[in-house]
Amino acid sequence: MLSSRTLFISDLHLQESRPDITATLLHFLKLNQGQSDALFILGDLFEVWIGDDDVSELKSSIARALAAFNRAGARIFIAHGNRDFLIGQDYAEQCGATLIEDPYILSSESGSVVLLHGDQLCVDDSEYMKFRNEVRNQDWQREFLAKSLDERRTFASQARQQSRKAVADKSTEIMDVNQNEVLQLLSCTQQTTVIHGHTHRPAIHQIHLDSPICEKDEAKRIVLGDWDQQGWFAVLNSDGINLQNFPLQTALASK
Repeated sequence: MLSSRTLFISDLHLQESRPDITATLLHFLKLNQGQSDALFILGDLFEVWIGDDDVSELKSSIARALAAFNRAGARIFIAHGNRDFLIGQDYAEQCGATLIEDPYILSSESGSVVLLHGDQLCVDDSEYMKFRNEVRNQDWQREFLAKSLDERRTFASQARQQSRKAVADKSTEIMDVNQNEVLQLLSCTQQTTVIHGHTHRPAIHQIHLDSPICEKDEAKRIVLGDWDQQGWFAVLNSDGINLQNFPLQTALASK
């Protein structure tokens, strides 16, 4: 059971073309180092991930910063997103982190919380769910990781282009979570608080439960924001859960 101060972030989509987001994460880690007991990264830490063997200075610098955060006293947990579902044990160990499967139930002094990236709740987007089921298959991943880095880079580039086109043609409602799926998650886990990312629509939603869970007829869904225009995080402490945002840093801030 975790206590004191736990942080949650997601959807940073780190990439070489956005040094401001990298600088913001490094600044965020420095500000909170030694001040938190745990950090949960709920998917899409990176914009793309084609394997732990695809080494770069960006990935190495993030691993070093997370490892320092871990050594300062915080446990780190990483969930897979729809962009970086191939992050493996090797990279997690470099970060001093533990990989978690979602949904993950976190027990804390303030109660239990269901954690997940969130894409599995977007069942109305049938095209994406078909793709998700394919690439999350262990046989598919094993075959993909056996390809050369150049082959994997080509695939990732083509997939990203197709994704941009698909998103442009879809309504925001289709790409958002399905409320019945949320209710089913709450019922299956017997929990009344959910934190997730993926949709890039930060908010705290109050949910009325027709069938009470643990004698509660209200639930809460906290949606983390992406780090495109500003940084977002949630913090869990003795006062409950708060969702907060803050300005991005300039790239020079990380130096």
